[in-house]
Amino acid sequence: MRYILRPATLLCVATLALAACDPAEFDSDPAVRRDARANRTCVDAVGNQTGAGAQLNTTLPIVEINQYIIDVPALQERWMCRTDDEGTATQLYKMGG
Repeated sequence: MRYILRPATLLCVATLALAACDPAEFDSDPAVRRDARANRTCVDAVGNQTGAGAQLNTTLPIVEINQYIIDVPALQERWMCRTDDEGTATQLYKMGG
């Protein structure tokens, strides 16, 4: 049995793939792209460390550069992630007791 993808199907798949991307990754400002990369690498690093889904905390204010707070809702944990100037996660700290 052969499957033939219609152009409309391909368009839908391509649209879904683009929707999954962070628009900041394509911004013309290098600082915005670096921040988006840092968010992604921190969420990935915490997810790999905990084995659970992680997400960027957008409610706590951060005053340090290259520092991000990452929540792990399933484990009720909060992590702090530091990045280098390129946006790569370099240090992870579990917050709280």
